[in-house]
Amino acid sequence: MKESPDYEIVAVMMIVSVTLISGISANVTAYIIIITGYAEARMLSLSHELDNIWKEAQDHYRTLTNFEIGKRKDEAKKQRILNQYVSDRLKDIIAQHATLKLFYAKLKDELKGILGIGLFLLIAGLLFNLLGGLRNTYMMVPFVFMQMAMDCFIGQKMKDAAVVFYRSVYACGWENFEKSNMKMVLVMLQNSQRITVLSAGGIMNVNYKCLMATMRGSYSSYAAFESSVNK
Repeated sequence: MKESPDYEIVAVMMIVSVTLISGISANVTAYIIIITGYAEARMLSLSHELDNIWKEAQDHYRTLTNFEIGKRKDEAKKQRILNQYVSDRLKDIIAQHATLKLFYAKLKDELKGILGIGLFLLIAGLLFNLLGGLRNTYMMVPFVFMQMAMDCFIGQKMKDAAVVFYRSVYACGWENFEKSNMKMVLVMLQNSQRITVLSAGGIMNVNYKCLMATMRGSYSSYAAFESSVNK
């Protein structure tokens, strides 16, 4: 194998194989991380804004009343100012959340085929590595596992961000709002309950459960093949 020209041929084949396998998968994974990271960050920022919306409304009211020193404080006027601020912020948050939901749906549709094919190939690769014997493939198994774990981690983080937003909607202090603002919160709560998650070919959701199920299924298949071969 180390004699010329076999060594050079094998070296070229290895370089091409590693470039195609690692390079393409790394670029696709980086693209998915950037896109999903942006969506997650936007969802978490909206959650933070909802958590503090009533406090910011009170700060806004105090800022306005500082310019009206000596005037009688009117409770009805205070509630009007507070709820007007909340209404403006809720309308903006609802619009941004609707845009993010649409982005999530498009992202799910775009990545559904890629993640499905990738997950199938990774499962097959993990199974073949196990069948080849860990002594011969111990350096390949971590690569396959990390690729699979990265996809599942991305899907889980997107789901967690949507759950955080849903909880923030319920904990935004809606009991202090007027009825029109309460209705907007109710609409947003209903929309946020429909959580969009990444899926692999529409077969299974890509998250930690998928990772555990894949590992368990791969090992079960390996054990079945191994026992049948030994017989």
